[in-house]
Amino acid sequence: MWNHSFRDEKDTSGCAISGIMSETGKRFSSDLIMRSIANMRERSNGLGGGFAAYGIYPHNPDDYALHIMFDQPSAQEVTWQYLKSNCEIIGEEPIPTRPSEAIKSRPLLHRYFVKAGALLKERYYEENEDDLIVRIVMHINRFIDGAFVLSSGKNMGIFKGVGYPEDVGRFFRLEEHKAYLWLAHGRFPTNTTGWWGGAHPFGLLDWAVVHNGEISSYGINRRYLENFSYFCALRTDTEVITYLFDLLMRKHKLALEITACILAPPFWSQIQRKGHDEKKLITALRMVYGGALLNGPFSVLVGNSKGMIGLNDRTKLRPMIAARKNDMIYIASEESAIRTVCPSPDILWHAEGGIPIIGQLKEKSCA
Repeated sequence: MWNHSFRDEKDTSGCAISGIMSETGKRFSSDLIMRSIANMRERSNGLGGGFAAYGIYPHNPDDYALHIMFDQPSAQEVTWQYLKSNCEIIGEEPIPTRPSEAIKSRPLLHRYFVKAGALLKERYYEENEDDLIVRIVMHINRFIDGAFVLSSGKNMGIFKGVGYPEDVGRFFRLEEHKAYLWLAHGRFPTNTTGWWGGAHPFGLLDWAVVHNGEISSYGINRRYLENFSYFCALRTDTEVITYLFDLLMRKHKLALEITACILAPPFWSQIQRKGHDEKKLITALRMVYGGALLNGPFSVLVGNSKGMIGLNDRTKLRPMIAARKNDMIYIASEESAIRTVCPSPDILWHAEGGIPIIGQLKEKSCA
């Protein structure tokens, strides 16, 4: 006999992700991404929401924009002294927000436009400026108590917090920004607490990641990344995805298709059925980059200054839908989230497990 103490409605598979991009680089307002992510409100529970936006700082295109949250003023002061010692600070200001009854217990939110400082360049003379900024981010997150870097890329920023995503967007006054690429996330945390630093997107340099699912290989991935001086400090498994993309594509200069094969490779039984050359390549990747394999159910959206990437786990245990209309590409957890902003796409399709969906920036525009 049915026990009526249990709910009879269908459980969703948690978290909402959405990404919208103009491949010609035309900047557009936050209205589309706000409506798209709000359409999937029931997939989140108010414990995390956020956005990444590319092209929002056209007046500082060559400066690293550090978005940082602080638990207390003392953390902000320590961070300021550290940045002054290691960076050339072009400008700094509070991140604009508006009062919101939906957003509780907000931290201090500040942004700094910086370049790597001369002393840091002299000390680590063999590293490029991106590497030096990564050092700065890792130091702040690990060693300055109560300070966490939300984003650190050029001409982009991450805005996130505890709340439903549409409330977080209004709190950060996103209607005042235009971007050629928007990512959004509505969180339903399962293994970690909902807190400001643990909300999505996660960022490093110009990488931003939103994720639905669970990275059960987190421990292995985390230890693997420490070999390359990436240290996870934000207590959410999505952090490893961000660092792996930076390691594989920026540091090791691997192609996107190779990176996808490392992160979500075929099973060994499938590899055995490949042709000789493909079998040899994938086997070598599994052996060299075994610690980078992402296990567990996931759908991931990745943004950077050159485009947007959608990637499912190899058995596609989380939903991901994509569509195109003219120069626009849409990727989301649900078809409804796309059709609410693009009712008649030119083409719409389901992602395949382990096969990346790619949106590529053709040219940048300041329109």
